[in-house]
Amino acid sequence: MDTDRQATITVPAAAPLCVPPRRGRPRSEAAEQAIFAAVERLMTEGGTLAELTIERIAQAAGVGKATIYRRWANKEALLVDVLVRLEEPEPPLPGTSARDDLVVILDFMRRRGLAKRSRWVLRVVLDQMHSMPALKETYYEQVVLRRREIMRQVVERGVAAGEFRGDLDSELLCEMLIGPMLLRAVVWDDSPLDDPQLPATIVDSLLQGLRGQAHRVGAA
Repeated sequence: MDTDRQATITVPAAAPLCVPPRRGRPRSEAAEQAIFAAVERLMTEGGTLAELTIERIAQAAGVGKATIYRRWANKEALLVDVLVRLEEPEPPLPGTSARDDLVVILDFMRRRGLAKRSRWVLRVVLDQMHSMPALKETYYEQVVLRRREIMRQVVERGVAAGEFRGDLDSELLCEMLIGPMLLRAVVWDDSPLDDPQLPATIVDSLLQGLRGQAHRVGAA
């Protein structure tokens, strides 16, 4: 197989942010960056969404509350912008095999889990976003669905190539791959993410029971 070939993954375009039109005086880039930085800093310090008030954000950013409200209708609209902004782009996939692509995807999740602010975002997504429907919907549409589609296409490519069995439930397999990373990042604090071999271990442990006949060890 050509190891220089990269996988071609088709993902839906990100939906536009559900943020109300911004009116008033011309936007100040410096003030906006200060507000973003303040929210990110407060996020890494921990706490809940309820504790992340406009008053605290304004004080941390060194701006007045009116400066924030000129740009965002409410805290939820601001957090939509911040959370989407914090998400790093997905890494390019090597395309050498579905197995290798899955390892890259899981390693991306592992590295996100090691970042303090990314871990906070994951905790918010799983625990607190139910209280902010617009925030939850936007994050789900722009981040969760997009990444799930990337993984699903990798799995289906593996099935088509004979790497995986043809009777696999691709959605279930994706959940089985993602689950250990989410548990370690959000639930099990005593299960580390700092082992760079963890993604390969997870993928290979599953694939031992999922490989197609042509890819079994010792097959002609």
